[in-house]
Amino acid sequence: MTDPHQTDAALLEVKLLRLFDLLYSTASVTRSAEQLGQSQPTVSIWLARLRRELHDPLFVRTPDGMLPTPRADALIAHVREALEALRRLSAWEPEFDPASAQRHFRICMTDASHITLLPQLLAHVRAVAPFVCLEAARIDADTPRALQAGEADLALGLIPGLESGFYQQTLYPQDWVCLANRHHPRVRGSLNLAAYAAEAHIGIVSGTGYLLLEGALKALPLERHVLLELPGFLGLAAILSTTDLIATVPRHIGETLAAGADIAVYDCPVPIPSFTVKQHWHARYHHDAGNRWLRAVCASLFQRTPAAPA
Repeated sequence: MTDPHQTDAALLEVKLLRLFDLLYSTASVTRSAEQLGQSQPTVSIWLARLRRELHDPLFVRTPDGMLPTPRADALIAHVREALEALRRLSAWEPEFDPASAQRHFRICMTDASHITLLPQLLAHVRAVAPFVCLEAARIDADTPRALQAGEADLALGLIPGLESGFYQQTLYPQDWVCLANRHHPRVRGSLNLAAYAAEAHIGIVSGTGYLLLEGALKALPLERHVLLELPGFLGLAAILSTTDLIATVPRHIGETLAAGADIAVYDCPVPIPSFTVKQHWHARYHHDAGNRWLRAVCASLFQRTPAAPA
């Protein structure tokens, strides 16, 4: 049978365990109250609770102070073990050592990010975390569920409408540019709205950015002559370099493609809303050491503060 005078120590509040330890060390209710930051009457109430919980006076007033009973002597080691375990638990923080970590990170991103962000991210990770594997996955309707389930660690891009439970951090702003062959026979130096409307276009028909572009064209209203539709940016640079077609794209991908091909970048004459590229993660993994490291890497590589107005 269970001894009715035995009490499950797990039921004792931390503040009572701390009081037990302090009384044992100081033999003084007054000094214990000072170290706990409580009034003496409050500590006396706590001591009364301890006595009830443990079915023993525990500390008895004597000319030499509050001295422990034999039961208190028997319990003090267990009390201090419990307090030390709680201290270790509250102080414990898992480490992530990129130099030795063997971990697979899955990052949801657009195909534009495969060109603009992934090469730089991969180069950095290979340099500092040689055993870490990266996987690029699509951003789609399943991305929020994948982040919540831990099937994806991070998402980079424009993902409006994420529900509560997600964190986000702005990396950089995006406006829009037009790309054309540098030797385009009718576009020289700048591209106005009339020329934009007259030329044939390549349409990138995927992503949230596409919806912003289509919304801006309808608001003008302006209907482009789209001669070629692509599901993404693969092959766009090669097509622009060998045709007189025009493409309207976010600035980061546009400037990246133009840097490696015979392509000119023009300010877009259509007033398309700008947007920000962010990194997104679920609250379940906010404190995960590896996820924190990956987010810090992305922020250090890609975060840019917008220039102050002149």
